[in-house]
Amino acid sequence: MSYAADVKKELTGLRVHDGNAKAELSALMRMNGVSTLGIDQTVSVKTENAAIARRIYTLLKKNYTQIEVEVTVAEHNYMSQHKSYGVLLKNKVSDVLTDLGVDPFGLHPDIPDRILNQVDKRRSFLRGAFLAAGSVNSPEKANYHLEIFTTHEELAETLRLMMAEFGLPAKIIDRSGGYVIYIKRAEKIVDFLSTIGATQTMLRFEDIRMMRDMRNSVNRMTNAELANIQKTADAANKQVQQILFIANEIGDLDLLPKKLRDIAKARLEHPDDSLAELGDRLEISKSGANHRMRKLKALEDMINAGVTYDLNKL
Repeated sequence: MSYAADVKKELTGLRVHDGNAKAELSALMRMNGVSTLGIDQTVSVKTENAAIARRIYTLLKKNYTQIEVEVTVAEHNYMSQHKSYGVLLKNKVSDVLTDLGVDPFGLHPDIPDRILNQVDKRRSFLRGAFLAAGSVNSPEKANYHLEIFTTHEELAETLRLMMAEFGLPAKIIDRSGGYVIYIKRAEKIVDFLSTIGATQTMLRFEDIRMMRDMRNSVNRMTNAELANIQKTADAANKQVQQILFIANEIGDLDLLPKKLRDIAKARLEHPDDSLAELGDRLEISKSGANHRMRKLKALEDMINAGVTYDLNKL
């Protein structure tokens, strides 16, 4: 089961109060696409998630006791296990849809104030919208991403503003004949899951994200350390080659001034040491060791350029 499916499984098991339940039900029916059959006789809500179909059925029966409702199942073909589910409302269709503020023809996309006039109702509406048309990447994947899809631009903007109220900076893009409201930042995805009541899967997301970020941090530190080791080794090897060249040209390192002779011999004896470690051996600072190495480099440059030099003045 995918992470998104786990989130929806947790959400479909939540208990909600009547007012909040209607807000969630309004979003579920609106986002799943309500279609009327006949003239105000029946209404069908389609979904590919059995738990969501049961959720719609349960919320309808709990909040509208006089209705007749059933769940239908359709298999796409005999070779596939892929199924779709319909929640069929057989009576009092107009009363229920009006109460939920849902227009089956999509001519009136506005959501009545009574559906969203409390913070908890808006949380429930967001939960219903996510259940109906939302998805979220696993925190183990490379990119964090949560989105909700709708074919109605006005509804997309309403959801964006509703999410902004909870400190969730969502954006909207056009995609495949509809609109996607999405969040990319991991900490805001965590906040969204918490807002709609997916506490357990939110905590799992956070745990996985923290472990992943920790691994990435350790990898970056390791890579940086390896890079520094390689850089130190390359610099040390270059210094060894410079000193060997100077020794060959002047005949004997003992001809160098004492400070340069000491650092040159220390480098040849300890080719893997950093400058700081060489400085410790000679009881000088890292900057002091670096200064002496620069003098040896300058001597190498003069020899290569054929410039007259005086070892005693180095």
